[in-house]
Amino acid sequence: MERDYPLEKIRNFGIIAHIDAGKTTTSERVLFYTGSQHKIGEVHEGDTTTDWMEQERERGITITAAAITCFWAPTYLSEVDRQKKEKKFRFNIIDTPGHIDFTVEVKRSLRVLDGAVVVFDGVAGVEPQSETNWRYAEDAQVPRICFINKLDRTGASFERSYKSILDRLSKKAVRMQIPIGEEEKHEGVVDLLKMKAYYFEGNMGNNVVEKEIPENLKADADKYRAELVERIVENDDDLMTAFLEGKEISLPALMETLRKAVIANKIFPVYAGSALKNKGVQLVLDAVVDLLPSPLDIPPIKAIDANTGEEVFRHASDSEPFSALAFKLQADPFVGQLTFFRVYSGTIESGTYIYNSTTGSKERLGRIVRLQANDREEVKKVFAGEIAAAVGLKGAKTSHTFSDEEHPIILDQITFPEPVISLRIEPKTKADQEKMGMALKRLSDEDPTFKIKSDQETGETVIMGMGELHLEIIVDRMKREFAVEANVGKPQVAYKETITGEAEVENKYIKQTGGKGQYGHVKIKIKPLPHYDPEEKVPKNAHREPGFEFIDAIKGGVIPQEFIPAVEKGIREAMDRGIVAGYKMTDISAELNYGSYHDVDSSEIAYKIAASQAFQEAAKKAKPVILEPIMKVEVVVPEKFMGDITGNLSGKRGQIEAMEDRNELKVVRAKVPLSEMFGYVTSLRSMTEGRGSSTMEFDHYAIVPQNVAQTIIEARMGGEVG
Repeated sequence: MERDYPLEKIRNFGIIAHIDAGKTTTSERVLFYTGSQHKIGEVHEGDTTTDWMEQERERGITITAAAITCFWAPTYLSEVDRQKKEKKFRFNIIDTPGHIDFTVEVKRSLRVLDGAVVVFDGVAGVEPQSETNWRYAEDAQVPRICFINKLDRTGASFERSYKSILDRLSKKAVRMQIPIGEEEKHEGVVDLLKMKAYYFEGNMGNNVVEKEIPENLKADADKYRAELVERIVENDDDLMTAFLEGKEISLPALMETLRKAVIANKIFPVYAGSALKNKGVQLVLDAVVDLLPSPLDIPPIKAIDANTGEEVFRHASDSEPFSALAFKLQADPFVGQLTFFRVYSGTIESGTYIYNSTTGSKERLGRIVRLQANDREEVKKVFAGEIAAAVGLKGAKTSHTFSDEEHPIILDQITFPEPVISLRIEPKTKADQEKMGMALKRLSDEDPTFKIKSDQETGETVIMGMGELHLEIIVDRMKREFAVEANVGKPQVAYKETITGEAEVENKYIKQTGGKGQYGHVKIKIKPLPHYDPEEKVPKNAHREPGFEFIDAIKGGVIPQEFIPAVEKGIREAMDRGIVAGYKMTDISAELNYGSYHDVDSSEIAYKIAASQAFQEAAKKAKPVILEPIMKVEVVVPEKFMGDITGNLSGKRGQIEAMEDRNELKVVRAKVPLSEMFGYVTSLRSMTEGRGSSTMEFDHYAIVPQNVAQTIIEARMGGEVG
């Protein structure tokens, strides 16, 4: 079986944005214009293709990333050519959520995509989640196209939104278009390279009509075209020379250089339009074809050889050994567990065995499907550069690598943020008890930012996530998809503990009984761990991961090698229990540098206990503190409420970082502890006569002030805090 689309005709890209910037509406237009569906679904009517979960349709937001495959022929081809299959490009698109609580979906999607279309609200410009998503795209080195959407709305301004991209995201952004009119007068766009105006006529703006630029925009278009050409030629010495000599540079030469610059993340082109009013989307799709990379344009993927531990590379080629990354699990009501994977090299067929090099196990790959949101098209074979989903794999988890068993490799794992909020949950009936455990496990397999733990003291189940909405959706899904009824407690802050000083403690655990005794003797030194950097080379005797480093500095075998893992385990268990108020400890480096052993009495359990006791004693001496999550908060209010809002945020231990104008409204940006923000939306409404809005996302953990720490400890001891 041969591939039906060559690699250079494939585009894997995501649509990312802040909540309510119009991502899903843009995705629906993409599906309509590519002929994948014959009716446009609308978010406000609850009938979109990519938002297919009940919870998404009720709330009008995207919760889970939806994968769509569709086909596009650029609008600048003749109508006859556009109908030919060989002129079309295959798009594998992922529509991602904009709400901060589901940020994991953006992070993991960007890990497997080659490009992104970043959508901005033409009224608000850059918003908090736009910044977070941009940062994820920077980390993943993903080329981006910007689309300033909603230019038909009252208060929309292309220039103001464009300026916010330059100021808050990147100076590398550059206008490719300017809008023809704004707000209710928004009619179309001017292409600055082609120097033509484009209007969208006919049913749902289906016909892209090229006309001359309106007289009133010619001067602006000339000025901005000169800027754009200058930015493009900066990336090519020959073009730069021709430009300085005053020569006219051809459109193909400019496009070729622009494409290289976009793929190298040197330019972020900015487009304009209104998805809801069917203006501009087709030209963004043309830009995806012309400017975003195919799998052949991106560097080969870096991996570790599972046998030798050496660095190896896999190229986007069907002839190389098979390699793929599982980036998402989804429970499907019709076919069971779906494992989404991106193939980086080689091919795989249904009915064969797939080797999971992360676990070292093999599974039969029964069925492979390509997705159209929640519809499935079965495929027999998947090729390099493609995205598909496997049905019914039991052992696969997010971030696992699939590879050729003869050439096993492990791809870089996706790192996920830690949960910041928790709540207690208990089943309503005995029948719900068993089902709840299974449901929670399935949901945590799907979502790596959702964690479950059992409270050792009370035996209660505690669930943890990224925000109140995140946990609310989890409980709702448990009820609807798994028919589990549960009682839930109040949301609680996920505090942590750490140390701010160093300490060294020696401890012997000796127990003599009638028969064989116990003997474990360790000396450990602990200190704060600097910020985790996955790129940093760690010494061979050290094991580092986010939040913890263990260094084996034992010289001359004073402790046998087989007992070292028990020492690490003992330290980890002590960290889980905490020192100050029983919260999990983080950002600690522990070094085992001395000890002794007994030929007969030494055992794993003895070393584990000795290490655990030594760590607890050392942690008490190393100036332990409680850490709390600090949230990045943005509040948008009419000017007359400004004083009340800033005063209220300051009273919540908040730090005001910036204030700016957005049309008639004021925007306040601040950092505020999460513990102070429960119920804020309700109190904001009452403070602003229902006219204020806010968004909040996790920023970092910070040390709790002493007086607040005392309150937390007292509440914890009284059993009030989760």
